[in-house]
Amino acid sequence: MLKDIILTMMQEAQELLKKALALPDKERADLAGTLIDSLDHTVDENAEAAWQEEAARRLDEVQSGRVKTIPWDVVQQKGRALLDGK
Repeated sequence: MLKDIILTMMQEAQELLKKALALPDKERADLAGTLIDSLDHTVDENAEAAWQEEAARRLDEVQSGRVKTIPWDVVQQKGRALLDGK
């Protein structure tokens, strides 16, 4: 009995996954965001302000020249090298 219930739930989950993967990119992204949000029940009231401050700080560092940006192709090359173990 319990085994049948678990099997049915697994089949339903597989069917839901199949339907979700068939959605257009935007709808899949929205669904993924909603599912992730549903897992986190704690709300940090200061998180948004902290991210805004961090973004402003980083922008200031780039604009002032204190840090230098790295071109995307260089980042890709380094990433590939790390993945390839070079």
